[in-house]
Amino acid sequence: MAKVNKAQRQQLARERAEARLTAARRARARRRMLLALASVGVVVVVVATFVVVKLTSNSSASASGSSLPTGTARARILAEVTGVPTSTLDAVGQGAAAGVPARIKDGVPLTAGGKPELLYVGAEWCPFCAAERWAMVVALDRFGTFSNLGLTHSASNDTFPNTSTLSFHGSTYTSQYLTFSAVETQDNNHKQLDTPTQDEQKTMTTYDSPPFVDASSAGAIPFVDFGNKFVVSGSSYSPKVLAGKSWSQIASALADPSNPIAKNIDGAANTLTAAICTLTKNQPAAVCTGNAVAQLITKL
Repeated sequence: MAKVNKAQRQQLARERAEARLTAARRARARRRMLLALASVGVVVVVVATFVVVKLTSNSSASASGSSLPTGTARARILAEVTGVPTSTLDAVGQGAAAGVPARIKDGVPLTAGGKPELLYVGAEWCPFCAAERWAMVVALDRFGTFSNLGLTHSASNDTFPNTSTLSFHGSTYTSQYLTFSAVETQDNNHKQLDTPTQDEQKTMTTYDSPPFVDASSAGAIPFVDFGNKFVVSGSSYSPKVLAGKSWSQIASALADPSNPIAKNIDGAANTLTAAICTLTKNQPAAVCTGNAVAQLITKL
């Protein structure tokens, strides 16, 4: 099993590296285009180009928005992702998750509102964040309640394009056991959404780098800090398993322990649950003493 998980982590690292290279190539291409236009001095063409881009962007955003599930369809998706049966989670165990959160040695306890704090920093355009959010919602639902969770998808021009996912932007989370702070820095068109506080930025700068995470994941998002006890940098499984799947297809698969989607999302959720249980002192007991979670706690 250890060899399989090592291979999965290496694959995730390669996918993240490919995503960064893709983003860098797009940025260089944009710069070359703008420099070429400027050198020719064709102002009209520049203006026209931006108008076309703007219209295309608006059309795409509108099309994406209209395709988002609404009404009863949206409610069903949220009910399924926040209602995965305990029996399914126990049957999956670690599933296909690449590993467990990394331990932070001698970290200063991270708290908010008198409770241990779980900090997430990501972005809606990010396909790895898209994957991790599904697992995070499944895990956090075991300790509290979400309100106003959004539905979105990752960027259309990135690795694993248009990955169906949830969004923490504008949502709230209540729990008697912990505080969850979520920062979605940009939407799927790279427009600004949430801004991390100075303390949140400091936490990420400190713990999203070696020796707390592997050098290949340094600075990666999603970044998840479990009270400065454990950290996740990058996704816990590959977004590839979600490719081409709708929100409904993903959510409905979570209750079937034999489904590859459940093995990835539920397996990752169990590893996150184990880390959260260390923050809550194994409360609630019904969650933290279950066979799957109890075994994963010993791996942390």
